[in-house]
Amino acid sequence: MSLNKILSIGGKPGLYRLITQTRTGLVAQALSDGKKISVPIANNISVLSEISIYTLEEELPLREVFQKISEKEKGAKTSVAPKADKLALEEYFFEVLPDYDEDRVYPSDIKKVIQWYNLLVEHDLADFSDPDATPDEDAETQSEDEAPKE
Repeated sequence: MSLNKILSIGGKPGLYRLITQTRTGLVAQALSDGKKISVPIANNISVLSEISIYTLEEELPLREVFQKISEKEKGAKTSVAPKADKLALEEYFFEVLPDYDEDRVYPSDIKKVIQWYNLLVEHDLADFSDPDATPDEDAETQSEDEAPKE
C-alpha cells in the first residue's frame, strides 16, 4: 500500500489507513488496533505522501526519508526508540539524513518520523520505493565526489 492511503490525524496518536471518503469527511482504520473511525473534514488530516522534511538544500519527501531509514536498518525497526532523549534522536537522524535542517526539523518531528516508520514496518507497509522511478535509476546517480579523500 502506498503512502497515499496512510494518514496522520491531528489529535489522534498513530497512523490510519484511508478506507473511504464520505460527504462530511472520511472513514479511516487505525493501524495499531484496526478500529475504524469517522473523521470530520474539519480535522487536521495529513497524507504521508504529501509530507516533506526540510534539508539544507530542499524539502525531501517523507517516503525518501523512510527509504533512507529502511536502508540503514535493513528493513527492520529503528535502532533508536522514539522516546529516546533529544540528543539520541538528533544523532540518529543526522546519520540517516546528514543535511537535514536542524533549525526547522525539531526533535518532536524526528520522534514522529521514527514512530511512523516503526508502525509501517510493524504492519508490513514498508515499501518506500518510488512508484514513478525506473529500475536501477538510483544506482546510476552516484557522483565521483564520493571517492575517499586523502
